[in-house]
Amino acid sequence: MKKKSKEIVEPWLDPEDLSEWTEDQFRRAAVYEKGKLVRPADGTLTKPGRPKLANPKQQVTLRLDKIVLETFKASGAGWQTRINEALRKALKL
Repeated sequence: MKKKSKEIVEPWLDPEDLSEWTEDQFRRAAVYEKGKLVRPADGTLTKPGRPKLANPKQQVTLRLDKIVLETFKASGAGWQTRINEALRKALKL
């Protein structure tokens, strides 16, 4: 026989007790039209998201020799940045 799990009851919040949204919060909020996400939220209600970069990095899948990957990882935090720097140096960028 299965045990009944206790229902989690959220405390009721009076809408009048909630603070009003600022213009900045509305700008950062997610936008939905007919239940479909049109624009995702940028940041949170209290903190803006990260600033947009002029040249954002692209996420890729890359296969490297095990020894190459281990060597970069062994050098500590920032190993992905160091791989990028090594590639830029090799390409003379």
